[in-house]
Amino acid sequence: MSSPAKEDLILTTAFSVTSADTDMYNRLRPGGLMNYLIQASIQSADSLGFGFGGLRKQHLFWVLSRLTLDIYRPLQWYESLEVETWAKDVEKLIYLRDYIVRDGEKQEVARGTSGWLAIDQQTKRPKRLEGVEAEIFEQLRERHGLERSPLKLARARDGQLYEIQPTYYDFDLNRHVTSTRYIDWMMDTFSFDFHGKHYPRHLSVNYMKETRPRETLRMYRDQEDETTYQFEGIHATTGKPSFRGKVDF
Repeated sequence: MSSPAKEDLILTTAFSVTSADTDMYNRLRPGGLMNYLIQASIQSADSLGFGFGGLRKQHLFWVLSRLTLDIYRPLQWYESLEVETWAKDVEKLIYLRDYIVRDGEKQEVARGTSGWLAIDQQTKRPKRLEGVEAEIFEQLRERHGLERSPLKLARARDGQLYEIQPTYYDFDLNRHVTSTRYIDWMMDTFSFDFHGKHYPRHLSVNYMKETRPRETLRMYRDQEDETTYQFEGIHATTGKPSFRGKVDF
């Protein structure tokens, strides 16, 4: 099987903002926007043969490791949008995927980049893809959603502490907390009034260790400056980090 043409490596997926995706100010929740990016990623990988089903043949599965997103304006309830995404490059064991988000008028409202790991089903350690799937990640290295790599975040164990006990609908079919819930937990630390006056301009998250049922998460929020907040979630039983986040308003 030969590698697809470059134009076939770029997928554009249409969505519509529903009331379930919005906050009390009719704006698309950051976690909702992230969900659209993930769904577009899944469809793109599936269409090229290295989605979750395709990777199973190599005894691998995808795990989102890092995401960095610049947001230019919040989308509103009823607005249409499209997510353009493509597999961009490989940095060591991290597979890069980029995004451009446009509104119904084809105006850019966000750009992003993400890093994914292909995890071995048996060893639970990251591996490299083989064959045509690996070659696809070499084709669009000069095409960027964001020219920088997804941020690797520093620890943040100072500041305000929030204790989180995940509940049933926080978990996905892999029996760990779904990636968008961490975004919701970070945003829930801010007051109603704060949300009324602010919306994220930048969002980064690093996923470091999955959170399983009956695991308590201790989440720290540290204010870096007037508009920037850093987060870190720690597993209460081990003291090891589960995720790190950064939000700039």
